[in-house]
Amino acid sequence: MSCLALSSTSTPGHPSWLSSHMKISRPKDACNQRWKVRIRRSRAALVEAARPRPAVPAIRDRTADDKNNGAGAEGGGGYSYYSDSVSSSSSFTRDRTNDMQAEVRAMARAANASVYSPQLLSIKYGSRPIKVLRRTLETFIGLGSFAFKLWVDQLNSQVDQNKRLRAVELRDIFTRLGPTFVKIGQGLSTRPDLCPPEYLEELSELQDALPTFPDAEAFSCIERELGLPLDSIYSSISPSPIAAASLGQVYKAQLKYSGQIVAVKVQRPGIEEAIGLDFYLIRGLGFLINKYVDIISSDVVALIDEFARRVYQELNYVQEGQNARRFKKLYADKEDVLVPDIFWDYTSGKVLTMEWVDGVKLNEQDAIERQGLKVLDLVTTGIQCSLRQLLEYGYFHADPHPGNLLATPEGKLAFLDFGMMSETPEEARFAIIGHVVHMVNRDYEAMARDYYALDFLSPDVDVSPIVPALRDFFDDALNSTVSELNFKTLVDGLGAVLYQYPFNVPAYYALILRSLTVLEGLALYADPNFKVLAASYPYFAKRLLTDPNPYLRDALIELLFKDGKFRWNRLENLLVQGKKDRDFSAKDALQPVLKLLLGPDGEELRALVIKEAVRVTEAVILGSVIDTYNSIPGLMRTFVFSGNATGPLTMSDAEQESMMQLREQVFRIWGLLRSSENFDPTLLQPILQVLQEPEARSLGGRVIGGITQRLAARLLQQVLRVPTTVPASTSQAL
Repeated sequence: MSCLALSSTSTPGHPSWLSSHMKISRPKDACNQRWKVRIRRSRAALVEAARPRPAVPAIRDRTADDKNNGAGAEGGGGYSYYSDSVSSSSSFTRDRTNDMQAEVRAMARAANASVYSPQLLSIKYGSRPIKVLRRTLETFIGLGSFAFKLWVDQLNSQVDQNKRLRAVELRDIFTRLGPTFVKIGQGLSTRPDLCPPEYLEELSELQDALPTFPDAEAFSCIERELGLPLDSIYSSISPSPIAAASLGQVYKAQLKYSGQIVAVKVQRPGIEEAIGLDFYLIRGLGFLINKYVDIISSDVVALIDEFARRVYQELNYVQEGQNARRFKKLYADKEDVLVPDIFWDYTSGKVLTMEWVDGVKLNEQDAIERQGLKVLDLVTTGIQCSLRQLLEYGYFHADPHPGNLLATPEGKLAFLDFGMMSETPEEARFAIIGHVVHMVNRDYEAMARDYYALDFLSPDVDVSPIVPALRDFFDDALNSTVSELNFKTLVDGLGAVLYQYPFNVPAYYALILRSLTVLEGLALYADPNFKVLAASYPYFAKRLLTDPNPYLRDALIELLFKDGKFRWNRLENLLVQGKKDRDFSAKDALQPVLKLLLGPDGEELRALVIKEAVRVTEAVILGSVIDTYNSIPGLMRTFVFSGNATGPLTMSDAEQESMMQLREQVFRIWGLLRSSENFDPTLLQPILQVLQEPEARSLGGRVIGGITQRLAARLLQQVLRVPTTVPASTSQAL
């Protein structure tokens, strides 16, 4: 198999791949100078679209179709979001049938991709004790020496003085120990709550500053995997990697058939062997923890297996491409989210080709602000997208470290690296939202019961002993408001509860926590006071107000009604927060509520609504009377009301103030609905249709009857001038 490498005439101060002339040639020592191909181009040739070229005898058999659809035209062949507008529009005109056929061919090339199997690893390494012992010693010496130095620093009171030095040493140790430990370091690099700034800075270099493997091996891998000479695939390719990740390294290239700029990820040689041995050792450690460490109640081996399964999926680049396509279909409908497309004809189990994305890593705050963008805006976009991933479709990106999140010049948030994905079960998605509602209501009994739906507890476990522990933590944590809670504080507090009781944290939940804590960690770079829960409120409010799912409908009722009283302040707050989500629709918020209210199981709710509707109508009518009275000049007011200077109604000042507050709150809520971006007066038409149903007419009659009785009582009291107060059951404190 031939291998191509690149050499270039470098320009001082510029990377070699940006030099004025680039040529692709076989290195003498690698391929014995059997032949040489030189392609000279200007520096612009690497970043500009090429002119249409004749079809090449490649694995892509739809070249002619692409040309007819604009492939190869000025702008990069129709796949890049960063070329011309022609390319953006033509990217959606590719023939879907041909694309599916190309995906099937890519899957065939990845038919022999490895799959995680603890049994196979046990068989493989159980018979290799010397290799296992060597790796065990290597790991123990690396981490043990670091721990010993920290202990010495502590004895000598030099911990702060040596932080930078130790951070560099830890980064080097993780790098030497290989991909498994690099991934651990990547997670730590986004946790300012766990690591000092010096460690964050050094470990962040693990995201894309890893050692590279020889380019000749990478180019040989491309040719072997795709079955074509390199020069028949690319018109140019960077002579060295643009970035090196834990499992592979990335090159920037230009497709020969269209001129499209692409990113080509090539897997590290021998990566399966290295990761397999590490997981064999870590899994053995997990068995020891399960057996001897009582404070950890979760099944550590199950968590290790889940993580290992995800890492092995990352080794199959066709699977990663399919993940990217699915992610794009679900979430790239938002204008501020970008997901690169996949080129199946140039993808295999160990080679992934996707469209090139220009951008800045999300933790490079200064570079982002120089483009006129705000880090917190991008992080908020990431949180909203993550909430959709976790709670709407259940399919989420489980590895959102800074190297996988880019801020584009247009202000979009680009997601990269779709090797590690996970799914949230449907029942758990609704249970998580309900859990937040129960936390807001401080309903700790319901919170404890949520752990059944979340699969934290088996149905035979009694949750009553858990309730006091939840109350002790949240009564202290919720002294102010939920929105002021730091997500890490919440996770740590719940973790303390989990350790005390027979909880079994599912693997999907651990990945959810990792995803959200990473995003909060990124936000803390820009704002130490950032709270992920506060940024999440608009999404939760929108889902509660608009989702017709019965579980969420019950959660909304539970939030709005308490002790038979309607909490208008809660509804107003939900509308205020929900409006911050641009997908909020007043139409969606009104109709599901009516359907629930008029449903066969809504009698208890109807009784509450009737009572509240009577209160509101009375407040509106009598409030208008009071406003009219106050607008009349003093002399005329005395004449009209026969000398009654205290007011037109016989009620206490406190009752009158409460009624006016209720009316104003209802008016504000109606104003919030009307000011919704999607508000349309025609949305009342289907509501009126619903009100034509027999149950609705009965409900309306009961409301009118209640109002008539209340107003008649008020009128009688006014005639008799008997001072009264409204019963406590209907005078709700707002």
